[in-house]
Amino acid sequence: MAAAISAGLLGRGHRILLLCHTRRAFASQTDGEVRVVQVLKEKFPRASAIKVVDISGGCGAMYEIHIESEEFKEKRTVQQHQMVNQALSEEIKAMHGLRIFTSIPKH
Repeated sequence: MAAAISAGLLGRGHRILLLCHTRRAFASQTDGEVRVVQVLKEKFPRASAIKVVDISGGCGAMYEIHIESEEFKEKRTVQQHQMVNQALSEEIKAMHGLRIFTSIPKH
């Protein structure tokens, strides 16, 4: 699968498209993404939305997590993130980095 990363102009208005190759098809989840989602569903049973994306190209080194849950109500953002870190304490040991985005459902 190829994804365009930039386009430039070559004299007389001709364009050249530079491509980079990615290692995974974004239509399917990696094993690591599935595992992290399962853990989060278990630890946050009241979550209304959980999205996990391996942003390291599929190798499992870095993830971005978006989680919306009632369990975060009346907690500061840092406390919400600590809850997610604690829930993933075992999985984090194998990661290089983690981006966490938490929110409370709007009713």
